[in-house]
Amino acid sequence: MSNERTYQNPILPGFYPDPSVCRVGDDFYLVNSSFVYFPGVPIFHSKDLVHWEQIGNVLDRPSQAQFGTQHHSGGIYAPTIRYHAGTFYVITTNVGAGGNFVVTAKDPAGPWSEPYFFEGAPDIDPSLFFDDDGKAYYIGTRQKRGAESRYFGDNQIWMQELDLTTMKLVGETYVLWEGALKNAVWPEGPHLYKKDGYYYLMIAEGGTEHNHSVTMARSKNITGPYEGNPANPVLTHRHLGLDYPIVNVGHGDLVDTPDGQWYMVLLGSRTYGGYYRNLGRETFLVPVEWENGWLIVNRGIGLVETIHKAPDLPEVIYESKPACDHFDDLELDQKWLTLRNVADGVVSMDAREGYLQLSTIPEKLTEPCAPAYVCLRQQHINFSVNTAFEFEPANEHETAGIALVQSDAYQYRFEYALENGETVVRLVRCEAG
Repeated sequence: MSNERTYQNPILPGFYPDPSVCRVGDDFYLVNSSFVYFPGVPIFHSKDLVHWEQIGNVLDRPSQAQFGTQHHSGGIYAPTIRYHAGTFYVITTNVGAGGNFVVTAKDPAGPWSEPYFFEGAPDIDPSLFFDDDGKAYYIGTRQKRGAESRYFGDNQIWMQELDLTTMKLVGETYVLWEGALKNAVWPEGPHLYKKDGYYYLMIAEGGTEHNHSVTMARSKNITGPYEGNPANPVLTHRHLGLDYPIVNVGHGDLVDTPDGQWYMVLLGSRTYGGYYRNLGRETFLVPVEWENGWLIVNRGIGLVETIHKAPDLPEVIYESKPACDHFDDLELDQKWLTLRNVADGVVSMDAREGYLQLSTIPEKLTEPCAPAYVCLRQQHINFSVNTAFEFEPANEHETAGIALVQSDAYQYRFEYALENGETVVRLVRCEAG
């Protein structure tokens, strides 16, 4: 029997989409999209690429991210984390409130700066690249303009120099690539790397549903022209059928270990009960290698598997946090989230010792608003959840309880309420609004 150490995918189970990773010495840092949940952009630390500990949230103040009435699929898209000359950078998009911006920190656990928004940077999925000469570049995704645009999602990857002193885009813009496949939607999620004299551009194509994929191009010059990998896509599961246990893999980012191993973090989903992905898009890890100047994903297999050989790094396992939270602290643990920006005073930890207090407010879970709702990510296919609470409804419009929420339009609510003058416990299903 082999004593080879392995790890199990996903490395971050549950709603942790669009992962981006960077290494500083022996330390790895990873961020994810958070959409309209607050605080935004969870940030993790690891020593071995397998075990991760959340060290904070990049956007932990309302001044950094406002969501208004954006729907669940709005808000914060596709952050990229990079490190340069003693400073950490996270660049991302607030789709419905300001667009593309960057925040910085000396300590990845925070605090992170107020956002620097970019003028002249349309659309989504910004990334940063720091070249050997110290110049910084903004790489973004935008819909083709005018007659060039044939359909929604007919995108191009573009680049412009970034002045790190003013945090403004300067100079000429360059179109780098329009993706590997003809008539494919959503070339997006670009990341630029430099290796062995080439600039490598890795992107996602096909949308984040079943046809998701990872493709790659390269150039000797940062501004191009970029040639596509003849073997594109370098990774996809779209040809494996709807019953494959890991689907819609894509949106990857590369990182190397101190001794030269390479890995890709990426999103994917686990299906169960049919083609359902209730856990959302999760973070997976897959080994990659370089061969003849191009990327090979999981040599000999070409797929993301549930079990992989662990990286040749010292294993560091973090202490698990208790499954039960008694709300004994004066602040919510960083794993807890609210929907959008809840008004001051609605969520209280100090109104009563050992209790989380939620005020009754008119906002509903079925509306694009900020309800009195505190939540956790579902991370397991099978799970149990329970809570103890004190609540007396004053009228038939007031309820409290537990909610299982996919979005404003799809949810289950197990709630305590008043009907015809009598208190009841009821299960409410909201489907398609």
